[in-house]
Formats: sequence, structure tokens, C-alpha cells
Amino acid sequence: MKRVAVVEDEVFMREELTRMLEQAGYAVPVLTEFADAAQQLTALNPDLVILDLNLPGVSGFDICRALKQKTSIPVLVLTSRDQMKDELQAFHLGADEYLTKSCRKERLLARVSNLLKRYEGRTNLLEGEDFLLDKQTYTLYIHNTSVVLPKNQGKLLETLLSGGRELVTAEQLCTALWGTTEYVDENALQVNLTRLKKTMASLGMKQRVTVVRGEGYRLENEVEG
Repeated sequence: MKRVAVVEDEVFMREELTRMLEQAGYAVPVLTEFADAAQQLTALNPDLVILDLNLPGVSGFDICRALKQKTSIPVLVLTSRDQMKDELQAFHLGADEYLTKSCRKERLLARVSNLLKRYEGRTNLLEGEDFLLDKQTYTLYIHNTSVVLPKNQGKLLETLLSGGRELVTAEQLCTALWGTTEYVDENALQVNLTRLKKTMASLGMKQRVTVVRGEGYRLENEVEG
């Protein structure tokens, strides 16, 4: 059963959405506290999120941004905000659909169904700035082409992507590569990271691996200019 999470503070609307989606055959986890909504949604890992923008204490825009930085969960924005600038901002932050209240039940359910079909089979994909990585085959999809990465490069990129904006330690990378942090030469890790960096540069990727000395590694956007 597909799971559609609802992030809506207005009780009547939340109950209506829950009832409608359950009748359509979906499981419907709901959020009633929103301060750490992105973390809650990441932990729930639903198949789709229906997200209001006007929430108490936090902006739905911020939730969308934080969620899309860490996951590829599709987001359908359902809001009373009908200005074009709001819709464009939501799409810029990674939203997949934008509907304004009150929309017809049939339209909402059709958009939900279409989004779920669009993302079906993408559960193994991690999203980067301008690419997708299949974490089963380490196939990198970028610029309308695909490249199968060497296993170690794929493992490193997967670990860095899973970390989002957070630092990933050398120990975490070593564990990803060799399953242990014992008896691992730091130089071996650097050799593998250097190979990944060269591959990313050769593919013209917008992100690069940066190091915070003594703390760890993360992916950051290339600085233009």
C-alpha cells in the first residue's frame, strides 16, 4: 500500500484529506507538529508528501527545501496561496506539483496517482544537484546520458549524497568502502576520493567534494565566476 503523508495544520482540511486518501486506498500518516517536519518526513519515508505552505512557526517552503536536499520523496504542494511567485518558488525548491485550495477531489487524486507513477521504480535513486545516482547499480544519470561508476566511486558518492548538507566523516566513508574502519590506510581513502573527484570533473558536475580539515567531507556546489 502506498503511503501519502499529509502536512496540514487546519484540522478540518487534514481530516478531509485523510479520509479522501484512505478511501482511495492509501495509507495516510499525518504530521501535527511542524518544527522538525523535514526530519519527521525523512524518518517516515512516505511515497509522497502533500504539503501546505502556511504552517504555524515554519514555512512550507523551508520544509520542501530541507526535504528535497536529503531525499527524492515527491512533494505535492496544496495551498491557498495562488500567486505565481509562490508557485515558482515552490518549484524552484523542488516541489513536483502545485495545487491551490479548494481543488476538486478528482483533480487532487489524479495528481497524486500521476506523481506516484512518475516516481515508481525510483526508490533506488538519490538526487544530486544535476544528476541522479542509482545506489544499486551505481549508474549515474547526468546531462541526458548515463555512466556506470566503479564500485568504490559509487559507494563514496552514495554516502556523500545520503549525508545531504551534513559532514560525512572519514570513518563513515571507510565503512562504506570496506565495511570497517580498522586497518584502513588514510591514503587509500584519499586515492579513491581523488578518482571520484576526477570523474565528477570530467562529467561537468555542478557539485564537488570538499573537505573540512579534521572534521569530514561533503558535496558543495561549484562556485561560478
